[in-house]
Amino acid sequence: METEELFEQVNLQTLEDWKYLLLISKFGIDEIETKLEIINDEYIFLHDYNPIEHISTRIKTPENIVKKLTRMGLEPTAENAHRYLSDIGGVRVTCSLIEDIYTLSKLLQNQSDLKVLKMKDYVKNPKPNGYRSYHMILEVPVFLTDKVLPVKVEVQIRTIAMDLWASLEHKIYYKTDLQIPLSLKARLKHAADEMASIDQELCEIKSEIKKYV
Repeated sequence: METEELFEQVNLQTLEDWKYLLLISKFGIDEIETKLEIINDEYIFLHDYNPIEHISTRIKTPENIVKKLTRMGLEPTAENAHRYLSDIGGVRVTCSLIEDIYTLSKLLQNQSDLKVLKMKDYVKNPKPNGYRSYHMILEVPVFLTDKVLPVKVEVQIRTIAMDLWASLEHKIYYKTDLQIPLSLKARLKHAADEMASIDQELCEIKSEIKKYV
């Protein structure tokens, strides 16, 4: 269902609720992105090293929000989306090294105004298909004109290699209708393991280089 078709089925007040939900989600993303940029800039100043290579953001489309609420057995309203969903707004952080992932995670956890609702470490405990990433659900206060509203944002932190593999895997499985043979799935898993080995090797090389600095 296209967004326009979805909005045609709701009344004006409900439409405003959905638009406000997406706006609030954007504000939450903006808050997290600003925090990450400050962390990165200060880290460069203090350590002459940037833990962050790239930051990207996304907001779920209304149709995908509706689909997820329906799967959860909930009425597809903007109120339920704000209350029960934690991934409407998302921030993806790409790092150079595995150690950068845990540095950023710790620094975010130390932010006094952030509430950590959930963490999943798919770096140390990859998914069966080889997917690796570090996930956090953070609740950030958004200061509006008349109130402070807590907004949940999903943060994914991964290395360049992890991001490359995840992007390719996503395109293979979600951008085509192909039935992927088991042999190719095995090759994808092998590629993920090889990239993980490279990530680990780079960490060890960096540690060795420190001896000569």
